[in-house]
Amino acid sequence: MLELAASLLSLAHSIFGPGLCPGDWVWATATAGALIALLPVLGTLTIALVRKFTGNTYNAVTLSVIGAIGGLAVFLFPWLLFNGVSSVYRAVFAGEPVPLTDAELGSFTEEYCWVGQQSLYLGERPTAYEVLFHPYESIPMYLLRLGVLVVVPVLCLLFVMLQGRAALRRGPKWPGRLIWIPFALMAVASLTVEANALAFLWIGFLLVSVLGLIPVYVVGPPSWSTIERQYQNQGPDSGNPRHVNPQQGNPPQGNPQQGRSQQVPPYQPPPQVSQYQPPQQSVRRPPPYQPPQPPPRPPVTPTRVEPQPDRAALAKLAADPGPLPFTPRGAAPPPIKPSGSRFRRVRPLGQGGFGTVWLAVDTQLDRTVAVKMAHAPDAETEERMLREARALAAVHHPNCVRVYDIVSEPDGLGLIMEYIEGQPLADRVGTGGPLDDVAVARLWITMAGALSAAHAKGVLHRDVKPSNVIIDPEGNAHLIDFGIARAKGDSTLTATGMMVGTPDFLASETAAGANATPASDAWQLAATVSYALTGRPPRGTRENAMQALMAAAKGEPLTHLPQNSAHRRLLTASLDQDPARRPTLAAVARELSDWLAREGHTETGPVTQIVRRKDIEEVDRTKPMR
Repeated sequence: MLELAASLLSLAHSIFGPGLCPGDWVWATATAGALIALLPVLGTLTIALVRKFTGNTYNAVTLSVIGAIGGLAVFLFPWLLFNGVSSVYRAVFAGEPVPLTDAELGSFTEEYCWVGQQSLYLGERPTAYEVLFHPYESIPMYLLRLGVLVVVPVLCLLFVMLQGRAALRRGPKWPGRLIWIPFALMAVASLTVEANALAFLWIGFLLVSVLGLIPVYVVGPPSWSTIERQYQNQGPDSGNPRHVNPQQGNPPQGNPQQGRSQQVPPYQPPPQVSQYQPPQQSVRRPPPYQPPQPPPRPPVTPTRVEPQPDRAALAKLAADPGPLPFTPRGAAPPPIKPSGSRFRRVRPLGQGGFGTVWLAVDTQLDRTVAVKMAHAPDAETEERMLREARALAAVHHPNCVRVYDIVSEPDGLGLIMEYIEGQPLADRVGTGGPLDDVAVARLWITMAGALSAAHAKGVLHRDVKPSNVIIDPEGNAHLIDFGIARAKGDSTLTATGMMVGTPDFLASETAAGANATPASDAWQLAATVSYALTGRPPRGTRENAMQALMAAAKGEPLTHLPQNSAHRRLLTASLDQDPARRPTLAAVARELSDWLAREGHTETGPVTQIVRRKDIEEVDRTKPMR
């Protein structure tokens, strides 16, 4: 090791060893420290490159590679070289043979400024441990020693940690401990090195540790497709548990007995064994009548892997999502059946581009519903209402609004939907201010699960925005208004020139005329989340809808992203201009789930504080109809 350290010093002296104060060999010592600092940088670069192919797969092989890098490149080799450099200087001071040239050895006797003779300054002084724990110098000099022998190594540790985090982006952070813990041990073990030599070694080490962040960031994280491929290859029994979103853990739709058959039934008295057992009443209200469905799919254990259905089947399903919620027996029913004054309207709830929504009472079932009436009973409106009913009937998720029926009213078509009591996210942010990071993480996970359920049925929302997210009195979020869900090939404008989607929350590719995709829905959800954190759309606001549409089509910069949010990095990735580079909803949910776990929070819980019903009613009475 003495020969290797001498060769390192000779190389450092040839690279940068000017005959200036404090001396050529003092400068060479700092240069040697910079060269040694390349070892951790190369180690983290190797980890970043390996993750380009392995993603977040942490098995015995990948962990062994990371552990070997931490043990060798971060601890053992730097510690041996630090001690080797100190041994060279001590040998030069003692006059012992050293593998350096005569010219190099002769330059040690030269004196510079306050250093004096370099062989004495670098090789005769006590170790760093003796200087720190048995001080003998003045207080100002001791404070200076603390700065270079304690503060500078701590800064080096900080930047080594940052290198490890940069190499582990888009994945769990705990493998970084295999990098920074060995470095901390190396820093403590190096206290046996001569104090003056160690001080300049650390100074050079710090410079390269700071600059070493650049190549690690240039390499970049693994692609989202690589990360997703890992989770797609994992089976239900993969042994790599994930945080499961409880919203996605509901029993599969179809035969209700299928899910119950996999559980041990509770004990029933013998006389009642053969009696019919009603389903559990844990749901909010009895579900509406559903027609017979195709044979149920086998239950899928939630692994938070976004489904990858056949794209051709999705296109067919989007064009014809399935039968309307009418009874299929007997003769085919008419396209729209009259309501017969069954639904008594109470008050308007809102007005949009495709209809007016009323709060109504179902007089037959005695329940509160929302009735969306079309503005004009023409062919285009009827087709859109039918498509909305089919789309909503195909989606089953606790955070998606449910459709009950579609009827003919005297003033047009009426879509009968579940009434979700609450406040739109836009109003909540407008009156209560932006949400915090924990609430936003829960909101994002919940809405990602709702959209994933829709995408699994081949249904795209196409108008995710703050006013289409309702916060109920318990603080839970619900996704509403699938009214512009349409088949593949529909344009951004309807035949009458009506714009489909809100421009401030449109992805650039759909604003430019491309077909909507799950990635564009994910972009709109990320824009809604950004609004929840800032109170402004990501691109800001424009004077009118056409200017907003042009700004979206041009892909103008996102000038209103949250500055201090823990989710800024994930938001930036989710709002990427290129749909292929955006993380999937499943990847977003995993990132947020891991973040909540690290912060000591759960995915369950209210998005906002619980709102009293009388406060909601007061807001409904005073706000103008939208």
